[in-house]
Amino acid sequence: MSITETVELANGVKMPRLGFGVWKVDDKEVIDPVKWALQAGYRAIDTAKAYGNEAGVGQAIKESGIKREDLFITSKLWNADQGYDATIEAFEASLKRLGTDYLDLYLIHWPVAQKFKDTWRAFEQLYQDGKIRAIGVCNFQEHHLKELIADADIVPMVNQIELHPHLTQEPLRKFCRDHKIVVEAWSPLGNGQMLSDPELKKIADKYGKSVAQVIIKWDLQNGIVTIPKSVHKERILENADVFDFKLSEEDMLAISGMNKDERTGPDPDNFNF
Repeated sequence: MSITETVELANGVKMPRLGFGVWKVDDKEVIDPVKWALQAGYRAIDTAKAYGNEAGVGQAIKESGIKREDLFITSKLWNADQGYDATIEAFEASLKRLGTDYLDLYLIHWPVAQKFKDTWRAFEQLYQDGKIRAIGVCNFQEHHLKELIADADIVPMVNQIELHPHLTQEPLRKFCRDHKIVVEAWSPLGNGQMLSDPELKKIADKYGKSVAQVIIKWDLQNGIVTIPKSVHKERILENADVFDFKLSEEDMLAISGMNKDERTGPDPDNFNF
């Protein structure tokens, strides 16, 4: 397994298993980290309109000299832009900021009640028009997915959710598996809160690795796509250096057993933005 390893989505599109997240990094600050990530071998970059850094990501990609077709770019539709017409407009604006004429993956950022079905129709249209290679959702619980799938022509190919050792989301992961929806972890390090966990530290020491590397490896061995974020060059490199070891069955189970159903981010059933 290496950083070039991919997972095949339901429509045959190949998505890198390890990507680079850029949440909470502004347009100027994001340029160097994205370039460092690309130099380190990452090929998937995950941004969103709400992050306010699509233009910076686009500039970094341009300056990197890497061919567009060798990259996997994800962006997300913000809540205020949901609804059929607004979605089409917001998508075009995202493309413009990123400086590309297509996206590899476009996601509905949050399940806005009474709106996400109309939004999904627009996603299906953009997908059928060839402007997006794959479409999916973020933060959708099982009941949101059921509601969406009931009237959809296309089942979401990806569900990006908060997922880390204190929030393993196993029932939702099983539902996604049964519907051929690839699960992607945001905040895989629990907003940094996992890094000081003594139990994880003990496991990490056994392999001569960092806690972050162990969590990323746990994701990958569980078949979860993961997108750790950092603005520090050495951490970006460290997070990619996870392909020279394998967690034992025992350690995999121990990490899964740390679940507390504890979120560090908003609850998808109770958000007000």
